[in-house]
Amino acid sequence: MKKNIGFALTGSFCTLEKAFSVMEELKSHYELIPIVSERVAETDTRFFKKEEVLARLEKICGTPPLRTLTEVEPLGPKKMLDLLVICPCTGNTLSKMALGITDTCVTMAAKSHRRTGGKILIALSTNDALSGSAKSLGLLADKKGIFFVPMKQDAPLEKPASLCSDLSLLPKALEAALNGEQLQPVFF
Repeated sequence: MKKNIGFALTGSFCTLEKAFSVMEELKSHYELIPIVSERVAETDTRFFKKEEVLARLEKICGTPPLRTLTEVEPLGPKKMLDLLVICPCTGNTLSKMALGITDTCVTMAAKSHRRTGGKILIALSTNDALSGSAKSLGLLADKKGIFFVPMKQDAPLEKPASLCSDLSLLPKALEAALNGEQLQPVFF
């Protein structure tokens, strides 16, 4: 039986294409339950129109994405997921999770899933990981059941505080997280 993986997308819009590619790779091995932040569900960008994002997720996963607080709240109490992946995870979402703020679908999904001890895999993509979001990264890295897709500075000279997860490592990081392990090295 396939494991149920929640796959939540937040507003690092330039990373969505890579996230879709990883989802395509994962769909034959896992049941994917798509979740989108309100920003992803409601925002047209230079990368995608909101309707394209939602349609693409439904095509990949075979079900429309969850996009309201009431849709994601039962994830934890009903133990609907084996793991929640947040990919891409913005610095904003990372910081909200570190501080226990649950005002979006993705942060509520995380809170609900963690309520029953669920594991979360974070694929960070933010320009302020080594500045404004650094404290939040440290707070979450210290939590049992929180795992990270290995990451690196994506453009250290142009964006010295930026970190981006290597999404080619997400499948391996997912397997490790399901086994309660952090794929190493976390930073490279």
